[in-house]
Amino acid sequence: MKTLTCIVVDDEKAVLDRFEKLITYFDDIELISKNSHPEVAVEQIIHLQPDLVFIDVEMPRMTGFDVIKEVRARNVNPVFIFVTGYSTYAIKAIRNAAFDFLVKPIDLEELKESLERYRKKILGNTSPPTNQYVEHLNLLTERERIILKCIGELKTSDQIAEELFISKYTVDTHRKNILRKLNLHKTSELVLFAKQCGLV
Repeated sequence: MKTLTCIVVDDEKAVLDRFEKLITYFDDIELISKNSHPEVAVEQIIHLQPDLVFIDVEMPRMTGFDVIKEVRARNVNPVFIFVTGYSTYAIKAIRNAAFDFLVKPIDLEELKESLERYRKKILGNTSPPTNQYVEHLNLLTERERIILKCIGELKTSDQIAEELFISKYTVDTHRKNILRKLNLHKTSELVLFAKQCGLV
């Protein structure tokens, strides 16, 4: 199973330190950055392109919503999970395309459940690919594998965009990149490849 990378953004040092400690309980997740300055975090997310971003809502100068908007405007689309002390933000968080919502203080079991939801919904329950296809799959990024799985499930670009909280344009761009990397020429070939390598 591929190790997931994550970044934590929160203006409270205690929260960053606690999260860093909690992450050590998970063998398949690597914390690659923690930052208390949202402006700096935007650049780090764009540069490092993590799989997951755990982010506070209320921070000085920029809110978590501002960070998401700025990052996605640069065509970078990690999965965002809000971590905040204000449960009243839950509905707004969901409407602003956060995958999940955790309330401070962060609880290990709740974090574990959130990560399991991510694994199930975004990555899916896939069987290990056969050796014949491992080399080809390794050419793809984690996001490209997710989109390839969705294509294998015969989902349209609109459906994939809605499920992954990204734009249709981004989905189509990933589709073209996947075709190029796998040396394939049409969507029907991607569907067959996804099934043959065990993604669906």
